[in-house]
Amino acid sequence: MIELIIEDRCAACNKCVEICPTNVLAIVPGGIPRIARQDECETCYMCELYCPHDAIYVGPDCERPEPVDKDVILASGLLGEFRRNHGWDEWAGDPRYTNEHWQMENVFLRARGAAPAGQV
Repeated sequence: MIELIIEDRCAACNKCVEICPTNVLAIVPGGIPRIARQDECETCYMCELYCPHDAIYVGPDCERPEPVDKDVILASGLLGEFRRNHGWDEWAGDPRYTNEHWQMENVFLRARGAAPAGQV
């Protein structure tokens, strides 16, 4: 579930707002987007993936929010990890990080309760 937008990193480009499939984020005139409907987050990580400034942290629990400490997240190296591990943007040419985002389809199906028989 989306947990945090790091204000110091956010450039208010609103790419996260545009890409969110459930409209969890809201545009704030003259400011950074805000988490407006956290309980509707599907934990799809699209906001993290499309954030070129690595300003968003989505926690792994899709059922409930898990408040996090901004300083701990900044020190953890987790910001930008999803983009890097999927070979996006500046990581696109790095052979260590291949774009494997296509594998997320089974995660999305499972989240919707529609996973094909025999798949977990």
